[in-house]
Amino acid sequence: MLFLKYVSDVYKEKYSEYLGKYNGDKERTAFAMKHERFIVPEHASFDYLFDHRNEPNIWELINIALRDLEDANREKLSSEDGSGIFRSIDFNSGNLGEPKDKNARLKNLLTDFSDESLNFADSHLEWNDVIWDAYEFLIANFASDAGKKAGEFFTPWEVSTLLARLTKSEPGARICDPTCGSGSLLIKAWREVGSNNFSLYGQEANGSTWALAVMNMFLHGFDNATIRWGDTLNNPKLKEWDVLMKFDTVVANPPFSLDKWGADEASGDKYNRFWRWVPPKSKWDWAFISHMIETTYERKGKVGVVVPHGVLFRGASEGKIRQKTIEENILEAVIGLPANLFFGTGIPAAILIFNKWKEKNRNVLFIDASKEYESGKNRNKLWEKHITHIVDTYRKFHDGKLGTGVIEEKYSYVATPEEIALNDYNLNIPRYVDTFEEEAEVDIGAVQSEIQKLNSELASVEKEMEKYMKELGF
Repeated sequence: MLFLKYVSDVYKEKYSEYLGKYNGDKERTAFAMKHERFIVPEHASFDYLFDHRNEPNIWELINIALRDLEDANREKLSSEDGSGIFRSIDFNSGNLGEPKDKNARLKNLLTDFSDESLNFADSHLEWNDVIWDAYEFLIANFASDAGKKAGEFFTPWEVSTLLARLTKSEPGARICDPTCGSGSLLIKAWREVGSNNFSLYGQEANGSTWALAVMNMFLHGFDNATIRWGDTLNNPKLKEWDVLMKFDTVVANPPFSLDKWGADEASGDKYNRFWRWVPPKSKWDWAFISHMIETTYERKGKVGVVVPHGVLFRGASEGKIRQKTIEENILEAVIGLPANLFFGTGIPAAILIFNKWKEKNRNVLFIDASKEYESGKNRNKLWEKHITHIVDTYRKFHDGKLGTGVIEEKYSYVATPEEIALNDYNLNIPRYVDTFEEEAEVDIGAVQSEIQKLNSELASVEKEMEKYMKELGF
């Protein structure tokens, strides 16, 4: 409904503008509108639905409006196979209650959005930030209640912010998220560019989530963003002349350790993404990392990816791929995050940064930020001070301002390739960052005194219980 209201207001303002320009000539106005951002049939506009809010079939009118809005803007609001972004939306859903309750809810929803102060037209530019924040707020709150499924479509804002800052793109960059969810990570990456000179690309396997991402791009004004629907590993859609498209920055928070990802066909991959080695059938993590690395520009591309800790130390084929990336000198940083940061899982994760322009520095930065968080009701959170600490340490390393060995006690360490080789290319963070805490000495006298005190209290309680038992006749 937020998206429908936004599109309607943008269209209405432009239509009025053209109507005035052509002295009320509706035919010429309609022709000119075909070149604008959206075409909104009269019965598909928010105003029409609000005027008919008391109709007993208001749910049907909304469904028709969404369907016809898609048809009128098929190139923008549909996937390559013709599926529209509203295909799974049904305002006749039983989740909205019995007909009477459903109609009341929909009427209230339309009434809430009809408030005169909620004008989302382009002339009300101050509204842009509000719309963006509102949309992401709604998605984030939905994610907090969605349990395990939430991790499939939303990356917590602080993790997105951290990843975007670590991979900060230059003006003119092509930025991609090959498992883009609702698009929040792409939005954060854009905000770090500091310029309007950039382009955004994404692919998402889940159709409903893909629709969220498409709407997110339009609400942020990224009409030229390219968001594809499909399985990135088995059916990559971001291509140029039948070869994989290349990007300056590739960021992602893919689902952890999915199985049945297509390993049987990977050895014959037409794009040669798995030349280092084919990852195991039961874990797709390194398959996805390999895809990300292969889709960045040579000698300048950068990758930032959230991974489970198993990626850092598992052996067999994963160990061979890990060794290859280290020997290629493209791994730049390994950053351990606190547990319980993500929606749908409490396990701790890490961020890997790969840099294809790392020729002058063969070392690898390790950061253990697992203790830097604020406890929350449902999950832990990174605050600005925690993000800044990580990013500042990384920047100093990236700029060549750090030596090797311990950088900050129990927090950061710079390892040479020789050290990593001696560790059999195991990247488990405790091998490099020593976080061992010595236990405090035990005060034997104080312990004995406490035991005596407890024994005395226990004897007193037992005596009292014996008294009550006698009174009760036992």
